[in-house]
Amino acid sequence: MTYSRRPPLLALCLLLVFATAANALHFYLDTNEKRCFIEELPTDTVVEGHYRALEWSETDQKYIENPNLGILVEVDELETGHNVVKTRGPSDGRFTFTSHDSGDHSICLSSNYGTSWFSSTHIRLYLDIVIGSTKADAEHDRSHVSELSQKLRDLNMKLEDVRREQQYQREREAAFRDLSEDTNSRAVWYTLAQIGVLLATCVWQLRHLKRFFEERKMH
Repeated sequence: MTYSRRPPLLALCLLLVFATAANALHFYLDTNEKRCFIEELPTDTVVEGHYRALEWSETDQKYIENPNLGILVEVDELETGHNVVKTRGPSDGRFTFTSHDSGDHSICLSSNYGTSWFSSTHIRLYLDIVIGSTKADAEHDRSHVSELSQKLRDLNMKLEDVRREQQYQREREAAFRDLSEDTNSRAVWYTLAQIGVLLATCVWQLRHLKRFFEERKMH
């Protein structure tokens, strides 16, 4: 971790660079002042921060807790400019975020105390940052596998519906083919029967005409 303002916290910032599990330090803020740290994070890394702010009291001549004091925490991805966290909390609070992309992340803290630009408040801010390991998210993996399984089940159901529809269409085609063949066969027999009736009628008429002419000749 690096510090945006070198003096007088350069030594503390160097310690933060080599810290892996937990990074703790304290620094000072004035009214409307923002302090930022740059932290390089891998993808899908959980970062937890705990801060505690104390305000300088001229009456007591020491730093004390002030319930009206609030802290604004902002975390941005420097490469993309994406705002990861922007939250206002009390003087003693926590923040948590997960890095979506690897790279430098800016962690900024400022005080939202005081409504007058001419007021001057000195704040001592303790900051403890814990960087989690980049372990696989088992719950996410399980949910992803469940989602894939559900998609596969849906796909299998759709394939089964398509198969049943194809089988139904084949059965309908077979029934229609049988009906067509039966209809064609009946039409052929009906045509043959008509031809037979016509032939029989022609034979009967020919014989009747022949008999008629023979009787005419006899007279």
